Order: sequence, then C-alpha cells, then structure tokens
Amino acid sequence: MAEAHQKNHDYHIIDPSPWPLLASIGAFVMAFGAVGYMRYVKGGEFHIFGLNLANPWIFFIGLAIIIYTMIGWWSDTIKEGRAGAHTRVVSLHLRYGMIMFIASEVMFFVAWFWAFFDASLYANEAIQASRVQALGGQWPPKGIEVLDPWHLPIYNTVILLLSGTCVTWAHHALLHNDRKGMITGLALTVALGVLFSFVQAYEYMHAPFEFANSIYGATFFMATGFHGFHVLVGTIFLLVCLIRAINGGFSPTQHFGFEAAAWYWHFVDVVWLFLFFAIYIWGGWGAPLAEG
Repeated sequence: MAEAHQKNHDYHIIDPSPWPLLASIGAFVMAFGAVGYMRYVKGGEFHIFGLNLANPWIFFIGLAIIIYTMIGWWSDTIKEGRAGAHTRVVSLHLRYGMIMFIASEVMFFVAWFWAFFDASLYANEAIQASRVQALGGQWPPKGIEVLDPWHLPIYNTVILLLSGTCVTWAHHALLHNDRKGMITGLALTVALGVLFSFVQAYEYMHAPFEFANSIYGATFFMATGFHGFHVLVGTIFLLVCLIRAINGGFSPTQHFGFEAAAWYWHFVDVVWLFLFFAIYIWGGWGAPLAEG
C-alpha cells in the first residue's frame, strides 16, 4: 500500500490551498475599494446596493488581504523548498514563471513608453488630446521647464547601477558559499534602493510641472512613478531575501528566491536606463531647465 503512494516523478503535486481563492477575493475588494477611494478623494459618492462606498477603508481591507495572502503563499513555497519539493524540474518551471512575469512587466512599461513617444513625436496631433495646455506643436510643450538630467536623475542612475553591482556581488558570494559577502552585498543593495526612492521623492516634490497640467507631466509621472513603485517592490523583495540570508535560508544549490529577486532588480535597472535616456535626456532636449 505504501508503494502505491510513493512518489516516482520529479513534479510537485501541490496540496489543497486557500491562497488562490483568498487572493481573488482580496483583488476584487481592493479594486472596488480603489474606485471608492478615488471618489472619496474627489468628494463624490459611490453607491452600490444603496450603500455609499466612497471611503478609503475598503481599499485598505483589500490590500491587507492581498499582503496576508502573499506572506502566507510565499511562506508555503519556502517550506516546500526546504522539504525537498523543489526538484530540478520544479525549479526550472519556477524560473520559467519568473521569466514570463518579467516579460509581462516589460510590456507594461512598453505601454508607458508608447504613450510618451506618441505624444512627443506627434506633438501637433496631441494638441487635440491636451485640453489643459496646448503643446504649441513642439515637445516639450511651450511653457514647460524640465528637470536637469545631469543633476538628480544622473545621481539616481549611478545609485541603481551600483545597486545592480552589489546584488551581483551577493549572488556570486552565495554561489561560492560566502555568506558574509552575500549578506553585505544584499544589505548595500537594499540601502541603495531606499536611497533611490528618497531621491526620487525629493525630485517629485520639487518638479516644476504637475501631473494634471500637461500631457508632458502626465506621461512623465506615469512612466517614472510606476518605475519608482517597482523599485519599492524590489527593495522589499531584497529585504526579505536579506532577512532569510541572515537566518541561513539560502544555499549555493537552493536559492531560487534570491535569484528571482536579483533578476527583478536587474530588470528595474534596465528600465531606468531607458527612462533616463528617453524621458530625461531626449524628452527634455531643448527645453528650459528648472532652477535648483
């Protein structure tokens, strides 16, 4: 009888799990809550079945469900790996899944680059879409002062390139079973990620244009803002890896979680390089620079 239940393949049959259902419920609640939150911010109402759901609480309840699901689901995945469920075949498929996820993220940013290039390369046509401020047939639009790319943006570029170097160092140290080097490299990467976010927040607070006043501001903040969000997510991802590394959670042969975080961070680095050259340098070429 025991032989009938013995595992004779390299695949991992997952036990029944509540996480997919809970994640779906959380995403649904958060989407509904986001609509109500935006109506609340604008002073409007959001009536469903006679109830006014224009408040911020539903969104945060959904967000809490999602965060709880993420922690629980990934904790189960870590336990499966420690139990030996992540065989060579399972590990390969996990890598395929991460590659597909990053590919979807690439297409996400393609959309924002497309919007920026569509507005900048066809400035005359974009006048019809820019009801707040006419572009004047040029890009950047008339009256727009842009950020100096050789001030804070180049500073952030150096920060991200250094962080990519540090995470590569940490990965190399892990492969050579140098735990101290891995922890040091990860700690520096997390610190540089936090520094990048602070610099970008400072830049946003002192930007000479706003999101709502022109199509330049809208496309700029959407592209760079979503990148900043990905930096924040990647920093949290690496921070979790740092905590796991301190607790002895990785080995030279079993470290997919760290590898996935490193891939994601390198993706964030590459996207920033495109943003820096396309939006900060090329997109602001010839426009007056903001002082300070």
